[in-house]
Order: sequence, then C-alpha cells, then structure tokens
Amino acid sequence: GVNQRPELFGAAVAQVGVMDMLRFQRFTIGYAWCSDFGNADEDEEQFRTLLAYSPVHNVPATGPELPATLLLTADHDDRVVPLHSYKYIAALQDVAGRRACQSRPLLIKVETKAGHGAGKPTSKVLE
Repeated sequence: GVNQRPELFGAAVAQVGVMDMLRFQRFTIGYAWCSDFGNADEDEEQFRTLLAYSPVHNVPATGPELPATLLLTADHDDRVVPLHSYKYIAALQDVAGRRACQSRPLLIKVETKAGHGAGKPTSKVLE
C-alpha cells in the first residue's frame, strides 16, 4: 500500500478504512473481523503479523514522499469507527508531515451526521 510503496501512487483515497490493525477488535463490530484478520490481543504471532502491515503503525519516517492522501470517514459510522481514520491521519501528519520532502497534502474529510455509507441521505450523496 501507500506506506509500503509510496512511489507507486500519485494519489490515494482511503474510504472508511481499518487502519489500526492492533486494536480494531476493541471497537463496535470489530471483534467480528478477528476470523478474517486475527487478534493481536490473543496471539503473539498474530500480533507480529498485524503489526507488520498496520497502517497506523507503519508510517515511514524516511524514504520517498508519500502521495497526496485523502482519508474519508463519517462521524456516526458504527461499523468502521472513525477513530481508525483519525489515528492514521494523525500519524501521517506527525511522521510524514515532518519530513522535508513531504509537500503533498495529507488530508481527512469527516462526513457529519453520516454512517458507513449505505443508506446515506441524498443530500450527502450529492455533496
């Protein structure tokens, strides 16, 4: 992905992503994804595997400039809680944003009064 091979991307958009692979199971419906991803709380090998690719935990401090990045989330998403996007944009801006080579924007858009996507009011779709 963007953290691993930023030179492959001119821009990136991540919509309601699961970005904290070490703690996703602690929030809302995240526990149901343990059969897909594993559980960092219960197994050391799964912890190491999840840590190796967790976007929040692998923002590169060196290397090529990250692409222009836009994260999209919604303040009432009860499936993929917005904290994933909040934590990832904070890590991107803190780690990559400090780098002299980083001139491309690292942004987040938070839809208000919106959920995971399905059933979005027409006014939100049109925005």
